[in-house]
Amino acid sequence: MEIGSKIKLLRQQLNLSQAELADRCELTKGYISQLENDITSPSISTLCDILAALGTDLAEFFKKEDDERVVFGPDDFIEKRDDGMTLKWIIPNAQKNLMEPIILELLPGASSAEDFPHDGEEFGFVLEGRVRVTLGKKQYLCKRGETFCYKANVPHTLSNAGKTIAKLIWISSPPNF
Repeated sequence: MEIGSKIKLLRQQLNLSQAELADRCELTKGYISQLENDITSPSISTLCDILAALGTDLAEFFKKEDDERVVFGPDDFIEKRDDGMTLKWIIPNAQKNLMEPIILELLPGASSAEDFPHDGEEFGFVLEGRVRVTLGKKQYLCKRGETFCYKANVPHTLSNAGKTIAKLIWISSPPNF
């Protein structure tokens, strides 16, 4: 890691000159210049002083920035087919997130396995067909273009309530699929 270039970037983001940063840290402008050009390395104590003047600390300064992936395509999806049902996990490793979206396709007469009560909520958006949402002893019909949302604290299932394929986006928070 090039400490100097990162310090220079932070300094420039704050619109500080090398002289202004040096004054705040009781250092010389020449030392800041050498530091930013990676000619010299600061002691831990000096680096802490510089970072404090730049409004940050060691932990934040050395924190590795993950390039979080944002966009996913069909090649990233994981698909499972079982008893008239197709599940597509559309966000890889979503189990580590706060929510887990899937695409669920149900052939006529098919249903998801009964999901037992658990913490969290579930949401769905019907893309095609009609879906019967069963929550405990109650049932609700949800058609194309409609959504459903419920607390997952009772046994629940989704089933195809029509004569064509039902397709929906189904999201569980926290992940449960």
